[in-house]
Amino acid sequence: MSVMIKELPKEERPRERLLKYGTSVLSNEELLALIIKSGSRKKSAKDVAQELLKAYDNVQDIRTISYEQLVRKDGIGDSKACSILAAIELGERLHQSVILEKKRINQAEIVFEYYKSYFSKTSQEHFYCIYVDSQKRFIKESLLFVGTLNQSLVHPREIFKEAYLVEASGIICIHNHPSGVVTPSREDIHLTNRLKEIGLLLGIPILDHVIIGHDNYYSFFEDDRL
Repeated sequence: MSVMIKELPKEERPRERLLKYGTSVLSNEELLALIIKSGSRKKSAKDVAQELLKAYDNVQDIRTISYEQLVRKDGIGDSKACSILAAIELGERLHQSVILEKKRINQAEIVFEYYKSYFSKTSQEHFYCIYVDSQKRFIKESLLFVGTLNQSLVHPREIFKEAYLVEASGIICIHNHPSGVVTPSREDIHLTNRLKEIGLLLGIPILDHVIIGHDNYYSFFEDDRL
C-alpha cells in the first residue's frame, strides 16, 4: 500500500529533510519527488519518482527521456513532464558550463565532449561560437543560428560583433550534422574559409571549426585547414 508524503513523519518528508540537512543528503528518488511535487490518488510523488527511476539502469540515462515517454507514466501529466524536462536540461547546462570554464579549450575533443550530448537530442543543425581569451580560456558561448547551414543564414557580422562585445581573442565555431556524417560539406568549407579571412583581417582568428556527428567529430584545425 502506498504511503502519501503527507502521511510520513515530518522529519522524513523530502522537503523538510532538504531544509534541515541540505540537498546532498536526499536520494535521487527524493530529489525527483520534489520536482514532481504531487502524485495521483493512488500514488505518492515518491512512488511516481521510484517507478520512473526503476525504468533505467543508471540515473544518468534519465536525461534521454522524452516528453511523450513521461506523459505515458502513471501520475505524470503535462505540467510534471515539463518540470522534469526543464530540471534535466538545467542540470546538463550547469554541468557543461563547468566543463568549459575549468579548461583551456585547446583541443577539438574538449568541444566534442561538451556538445555531443546536447546534439544527440536535436534533429536540426545548430551553429555555436565559443569565444576565448588569449590563453584559449572560455569567455562565452553563443547559439547564433538554427537550421540548414548556408551563407544566407550564417552572417559573419553577428559572429564577430559578439567577439568584440566580449573582447575575445579567438573564436571556435561548432555545428552539428544530424545525419551523423561529419565530412564537411561544400558550404561548410566555404563558410570556414570566409570566416578565416575575416578573422585575420579583424585580428580575431577563427581557431577551429568543429563539426559534430553522432559519436565523432571533424576539426578543420586538426585537418590543417585553418
